[in-house]
Amino acid sequence: MRVFFTGGSGKAGKHAITYLQGQGHTVVNADRMPSDLDVSELLIDLSDAGQVIGAMSQYADFHELEPGKGVPKYDAVVHFAAVPRVMIGTDGECFRQNTLSTYNVIEAAAKLGIPKVIFASSETTYAVCFADGELKPEYVPIDEEHPTVPHDSYAMSKVCNEATARSFQARTGMDIYGLRINNVIEPHEYAVQFPAYLDDPALRRRNIFAYIDARDLGHMVDCCLRTDGLGYEVFNVSNDDMSVGISSDEVIARFYDGVPVKRQMRRDETFYANDKAKRMVGFRPKHSWREVLG
Repeated sequence: MRVFFTGGSGKAGKHAITYLQGQGHTVVNADRMPSDLDVSELLIDLSDAGQVIGAMSQYADFHELEPGKGVPKYDAVVHFAAVPRVMIGTDGECFRQNTLSTYNVIEAAAKLGIPKVIFASSETTYAVCFADGELKPEYVPIDEEHPTVPHDSYAMSKVCNEATARSFQARTGMDIYGLRINNVIEPHEYAVQFPAYLDDPALRRRNIFAYIDARDLGHMVDCCLRTDGLGYEVFNVSNDDMSVGISSDEVIARFYDGVPVKRQMRRDETFYANDKAKRMVGFRPKHSWREVLG
């Protein structure tokens, strides 16, 4: 597939693009900054609607001129670009950029007849991550039916983006899939970060004790590219195990006392349920911090 990928210069985007290229897809990265990847790139401002639709409807590299058949069409858009969290700039600017860029990307895809958009939503929509103080989930494990009423501008922007995507899908009939991505971990970060998580599991409370390996995130994007006809859907994206060394029973006892437990959980099972992604698009995460730390 020919894929227009926004935000490929960021942490998650670089790994996703590399994985997609390995699966045979042709990827064009649209970002403000170069990625240093071996990929065609267009440096644009996604908050400018004209630049977005222009980028999606023009040549992306010199080799595309050679066939002499006009501008090649995109099969899908993957939208990862965003202000990645609160407390980088102002709350209002975070919300503005994230919502406006997402509207522009999906609108352009719809007007150009691109049949599929996959966009990055977030674990933060469940409100736990950036809450003032400790906010416990309404139940565990958290699945896609859990309420999404966050308190911060970043997560608010992601909830708004989901509503935008759902409305565009209803209007056009295109496939639009939202990925509620958990904390993205690059392979080298296991040795650097996870020893502290094993010593103090409380460090992972705001991430619901979960994570997603950057390579498995690329796999999830590929699964969505290969799955058609779902209309509008959102998916939790996480690895199968937790990011801490204690058991699920111990996590419940220490951090989720009084929180309803919806079903029996395996000893190391993630509290950020990924069952829907497995069932509907064939997601099969392969990696774990245990490969590095035992």
